[in-house]
Amino acid sequence: MIDWIPVVFVVFKFGVLSTGMFYAVKWHYDQGRKGRKEEARAVLRAGGKVAALFLASLLGLALFTFALIKVLGMDLTFL
Repeated sequence: MIDWIPVVFVVFKFGVLSTGMFYAVKWHYDQGRKGRKEEARAVLRAGGKVAALFLASLLGLALFTFALIKVLGMDLTFL
Protein backbone atom coordinates (compact mmCIF):
# COMPACT_ATOMS: atom_id res chain seq x y z
CA MET A 1 0.00 0.00 0.00
CA ILE A 2 1.36 3.42 -0.91
CA ASP A 3 1.71 6.13 1.69
CA TRP A 4 0.04 9.20 0.16
CA ILE A 5 1.34 11.84 2.58
CA PRO A 6 4.84 12.15 1.00
CA VAL A 7 3.36 12.12 -2.50
CA VAL A 8 0.95 14.95 -1.68
CA PHE A 9 3.61 16.99 0.12
CA VAL A 10 6.16 16.60 -2.70
CA VAL A 11 3.59 17.61 -5.33
CA PHE A 12 2.52 20.58 -3.19
CA LYS A 13 6.15 21.62 -2.62
CA PHE A 14 6.89 21.38 -6.35
CA GLY A 15 3.83 23.48 -7.17
CA VAL A 16 4.67 26.18 -4.62
CA LEU A 17 8.32 26.39 -5.65
CA SER A 18 7.44 26.45 -9.36
CA THR A 19 4.93 29.25 -8.83
CA GLY A 20 7.42 31.22 -6.74
CA MET A 21 10.17 30.81 -9.34
CA PHE A 22 7.83 31.90 -12.13
CA TYR A 23 6.85 35.10 -10.34
CA ALA A 24 10.45 35.82 -9.27
CA VAL A 25 11.69 35.55 -12.86
CA LYS A 26 8.73 37.60 -14.11
CA TRP A 27 9.36 40.31 -11.53
CA HIS A 28 13.07 40.54 -12.35
CA TYR A 29 12.31 40.60 -16.06
CA ASP A 30 9.78 43.42 -15.60
CA GLN A 31 12.20 45.38 -13.42
CA GLY A 32 14.90 45.06 -16.07
CA ARG A 33 12.60 46.31 -18.81
CA LYS A 34 11.45 49.41 -16.97
CA GLY A 35 14.61 50.17 -15.02
CA ARG A 36 17.96 51.46 -16.15
CA LYS A 37 19.44 49.73 -19.16
CA GLU A 38 22.92 48.36 -18.61
CA GLU A 39 25.03 47.52 -21.56
CA ALA A 40 24.59 43.83 -22.39
CA ARG A 41 28.27 43.42 -23.19
CA ALA A 42 29.31 44.56 -19.69
CA VAL A 43 26.84 42.19 -18.07
CA LEU A 44 28.08 39.28 -20.16
CA ARG A 45 31.69 40.16 -19.34
CA ALA A 46 30.91 40.23 -15.61
CA GLY A 47 29.08 36.91 -15.89
CA GLY A 48 32.04 35.39 -17.69
CA LYS A 49 34.40 36.59 -14.97
CA VAL A 50 32.21 35.06 -12.28
CA ALA A 51 31.99 31.77 -14.19
CA ALA A 52 35.77 31.70 -14.71
CA LEU A 53 36.38 32.44 -11.02
CA PHE A 54 33.98 29.66 -10.04
CA LEU A 55 35.66 27.13 -12.34
CA ALA A 56 39.12 28.14 -11.12
CA SER A 57 38.09 27.76 -7.48
CA LEU A 58 36.46 24.41 -8.27
CA LEU A 59 39.66 23.20 -9.92
CA GLY A 60 41.71 24.45 -6.97
CA LEU A 61 39.45 22.66 -4.52
CA ALA A 62 39.70 19.42 -6.52
CA LEU A 63 43.50 19.63 -6.64
CA PHE A 64 43.67 20.40 -2.91
CA THR A 65 41.38 17.45 -2.15
CA PHE A 66 43.45 15.02 -4.20
CA ALA A 67 46.68 16.31 -2.62
CA LEU A 68 45.23 15.92 0.87
CA ILE A 69 44.04 12.39 0.06
CA LYS A 70 47.52 11.45 -1.17
CA VAL A 71 49.16 12.95 1.94
CA LEU A 72 46.80 11.01 4.19
CA GLY A 73 47.55 7.81 2.27
CA MET A 74 44.03 7.07 1.16
CA ASP A 75 43.28 4.89 -1.85
CA LEU A 76 42.32 6.88 -4.97
CA THR A 77 41.06 3.97 -7.09
CA PHE A 78 37.43 4.16 -8.13
CA LEU A 79 36.89 0.49 -9.01
